[in-house]
Amino acid sequence: MFESLKKMFKGDQKEMILSPAEGESVPLSQVNDPTFSQELLGKGVAIIPSKGRIVAPADGVVTVMFETKHAVSITTEGGAELIIHVGLDTVNLKGKYFKAFKNQGDKVKQGDLLLEFDLDSIKQEGYDVITPVIVCNTPNYPDMVCRTGTAVKELDPVIEL
Repeated sequence: MFESLKKMFKGDQKEMILSPAEGESVPLSQVNDPTFSQELLGKGVAIIPSKGRIVAPADGVVTVMFETKHAVSITTEGGAELIIHVGLDTVNLKGKYFKAFKNQGDKVKQGDLLLEFDLDSIKQEGYDVITPVIVCNTPNYPDMVCRTGTAVKELDPVIEL
């Protein structure tokens, strides 16, 4: 009986997307790229990272690990389709300064290390390191709440679905 009650109420639970990086959480409107700032890919937050690490923001599966390692997509166990994009135009680095720790198809638990990157070297090459965290299937979450304007550590809540 309790299992059926759990299933009934599971739909009412909010899924939390946690910060994949340590830094400052800011609104997407502060991202100097219209694809993100105009929410063309979906709603979310951006993290200005203070460390060169990206961890899984939720339990799920890596759906895409970009060959250039500048971005990763995850589908959470709750069905949210996320993209974490490290920096702007960093695809042009062709993987330089990035190291992936997971592959496409890997199951991940929140906090698992996904990427490391050399923050200082990327900045010295002239790239903005602001890191959008986007929920690509935003229409599925009409009550989404994004938490911005604050310092965050890895795994602090940043998006409530």
